[in-house]
Amino acid sequence: MHKDIQRLLQCINLEEKEQAQRYRLDQQHSLKALKAEGLALHPIIVTRKNFGYADYPEVNFKLSFPPEANMFRDGAAIECFITGEEPVKGVLINLDGKNGEFRLFAPDFPDWIEDNGVGIKLAPDTRTTSIMKKVLNELENNKPLFKRFEQLHDGEPTNLAPAVKNIAVDFRNKQLNDSQQQAVKAILQNEDITIVHGPPGTGKTTTLIEAIVQLIKNGEKVLVSAPSNTAVDNIAKGLLQQNIRLLRVGNASKTDEAIFAHTPEGRLANSKQQKEIKQLKQRAEEFRRMALKYKRSFGKAEREQRQLLFKEVKNLRSEIKKLQAYNEEKLFEEAQVIAGTPIGIYDAGVNHLQFATMVLDEAGQCIEPLAWCIFPLADKVVLAGDHWQLPPTVLSMEATKLGLNVSILETAIQHTAIIHLLNTQYRMKEAIAGFSSSYFYNNQLLSPAQLANTGTHITFIDTAGSGYNEEHGANGSSLQNPGELNIVIKLLQTEELDPLSTAFISPYSGQVAAAKEVLPKPMRISTIDSFQGQEKENIILSLVRSNDDGDIGFLKDYRRMNVALTRAKEKLFVIGDSATIAADAFYHAFLTYMEQHGSYRTVWEFEM
Repeated sequence: MHKDIQRLLQCINLEEKEQAQRYRLDQQHSLKALKAEGLALHPIIVTRKNFGYADYPEVNFKLSFPPEANMFRDGAAIECFITGEEPVKGVLINLDGKNGEFRLFAPDFPDWIEDNGVGIKLAPDTRTTSIMKKVLNELENNKPLFKRFEQLHDGEPTNLAPAVKNIAVDFRNKQLNDSQQQAVKAILQNEDITIVHGPPGTGKTTTLIEAIVQLIKNGEKVLVSAPSNTAVDNIAKGLLQQNIRLLRVGNASKTDEAIFAHTPEGRLANSKQQKEIKQLKQRAEEFRRMALKYKRSFGKAEREQRQLLFKEVKNLRSEIKKLQAYNEEKLFEEAQVIAGTPIGIYDAGVNHLQFATMVLDEAGQCIEPLAWCIFPLADKVVLAGDHWQLPPTVLSMEATKLGLNVSILETAIQHTAIIHLLNTQYRMKEAIAGFSSSYFYNNQLLSPAQLANTGTHITFIDTAGSGYNEEHGANGSSLQNPGELNIVIKLLQTEELDPLSTAFISPYSGQVAAAKEVLPKPMRISTIDSFQGQEKENIILSLVRSNDDGDIGFLKDYRRMNVALTRAKEKLFVIGDSATIAADAFYHAFLTYMEQHGSYRTVWEFEM
């Protein structure tokens, strides 16, 4: 077996082991500790129960507190629990602020679902890891696929991209700049792997949509994927506006109406087949009701009867799934584009269809084994993203050392010649984009004339010598800096910043939790990780670290800072302690840039 396949399998095992350890709820791992680490939401208040598309129980809930929920991403594996009962496995459909929804992998809701003290916690995603292992173990049996794997791991690194032939393309979007047009042409001429490198604000999604429209015009069937449901929906909306026949597979429960109409569930909503499915669901409901007559304290005979009834529910659910799969087949054939997350696409069972091109967006957030789950489905691959933004989330330090957090985009960039940089950003004023352009993008990230500076757009507020030191939160976990939050409050007043058009971000979840207690309610308050892909007129960034040792912790991940520094459109305020951060070369360069191109202020200006 190829050494890198062995390495990736080892990484998955390490990550699986770390998840099992980290998410455990027992005497050693208290509920309080899990909540402090942002791994459990407790208690939840159930607001609605219903049976979803494949007849699984689904629960809507709300929280009475603002959650620290960076880890609770859409599609995350969870367990619903209450003290003294067996937890039930499920999947998080959505969490937006204090409201969320999850699906349970069970024949029915547990008896205790609406009792006081119910919570959900993250659980090891054994299903995804088992799929990734299966795919990697079978990879060498697929000769063309294994050849691609070898190319991405053993190929000679090169920067000599072959010239894009100047083919005539009738662009539907007449607003594309030259670098975007070149990327579209490269995708049309792609014979194996093409990379579209899209730094912040460069119109990556717009470019991909145009390329997909052109591929379809050339008679291709296209597969579109991304590691998050949000990214999939983002590109799907753009394609629907171009009147593309799109089928969105996977997690459809929380998609908005525009996209829901293009999911299998939405497309089949009023069909004859749906009536048949409805009848099967009603039968399943009857059996469930009968089973629920047997409450918690019952004898052996009642238990057996209940098990038989639930077995019948399971059989009916299986029948519903088969019927849905049969009905969906026609939808798969008719679609010009099928879109979903890698696991959503894998589950949809579209491997019998022939896709000419697969577009994987946000490829810089996709761990490599996940990409190989869908690589076999298409002849040609387009990877789009930015390897200078946040890498994929990996829990295991050992797996990280072995490279599990190296995305498929990073791996491909090292061994693929065809890389097209989108070189003009349309989001932020030139001064805001300037530092990232010089540090990460070799000064190749340009700003159009309309984004030329019209005043001071970047400000560093230095807390050195003020005694505004970092401290651990009440539970001893993530760091906070109350002094920096005082500056934020004064800044909002003195600069007359509208809370609705201003966001507060920080690398530390403890600082975010503390900010939610003191900053105006309508203001967007978020960790940097949760804010990737978003933007606001004004951004206030709190760095938190302030100590005598020059210890900057994970401020060392400069890609996280690249995300933070490129979210503001008009004004960026960075609050930090120069004495703590300046010994680091990256922050030294950043402070120098601030002095040359922005406003350098001290904390004493805010002491009133």
